[in-house]
Amino acid sequence: MKNYDVIVIGAGPGGMTGALYASRANLSVLMLDRGIYGGQMNNTAAVENYPGFKSVLGPDLAKDMYEGATQFGAEFAYGSVEAIEDHGDHKVVKTDDGDYAAKAVIIGTGSEYKKLGVPGEDKFGGRGVSYCAVCDGAFFKNREVAVVGGGDSAVEESLYLAGLASKVTVFVRRDQLRAQKILQDRAFANDKIEFVWNTNVTEILGDDMKVTGVAIKNNQTGETGEKAVSGVFIYVGNLPMTDAFKDLGITDDAGWIKTDEHMRTAVAGIFAIGDVRQKDLRQITTAVGDGGIAGQQAFNYIEDLKAAAAK
Repeated sequence: MKNYDVIVIGAGPGGMTGALYASRANLSVLMLDRGIYGGQMNNTAAVENYPGFKSVLGPDLAKDMYEGATQFGAEFAYGSVEAIEDHGDHKVVKTDDGDYAAKAVIIGTGSEYKKLGVPGEDKFGGRGVSYCAVCDGAFFKNREVAVVGGGDSAVEESLYLAGLASKVTVFVRRDQLRAQKILQDRAFANDKIEFVWNTNVTEILGDDMKVTGVAIKNNQTGETGEKAVSGVFIYVGNLPMTDAFKDLGITDDAGWIKTDEHMRTAVAGIFAIGDVRQKDLRQITTAVGDGGIAGQQAFNYIEDLKAAAAK
């Protein structure tokens, strides 16, 4: 079993920043991720609220962060983490490709898209149902699509889809959007985007091969109907990716990891950062801040271990 000072689980913006800070402090660091580095940045067409850039492509920002994270020796490996064992002065991270040991662990696994939970959603996954416009939008060029949701992601992706689709119909369960005002203004000014308020999508319709439409219901009047579309993009929230850590007793009832302002969890030597944390604002910038704090705190924790061992 290979040993490190710090293992970072998740190579998103927070994880890469944590790896940068820890490795720059001359600690041996391993970043583990089940997919490519960058996390959800790879599904973002343009990032407009990251300091230093007027606008930057998500994958480009991810690449820059990765190069920064590895410049002081941090390593990267693919692996799906199944559990963390706490052995006091060291932790064992168990993955589907073997086990690793470390003095400190930083959890930055992020969140995943929440499903709508209606008939047809699973059946037509990959055949018209999507949670990523940047990934799948090109399949619907010059065709009508539906977007479900009213937050930042729903509106951002609607704007992206409007550059490809012939029309974008956004179904919002409330009578207003929750997205940032600048995004709302852009969407309301786009002739290709239509909003349908107080409306729930109750089923995703299709034939044997693909999506053909959605069934809808007005949650104020009870009126029902159908809308013909070729694709459905769902943005109704996120769920924390913390199943592997439930036994540690560090999550709240909803699965988000609880930390203090130093990113420390209830288990000494285990830190949590980014979207997986119990927090109000989940952005690249806040994840980066979390990562910097956790990297420094991991260094402090290891120094304390050394001091205790020397007594």
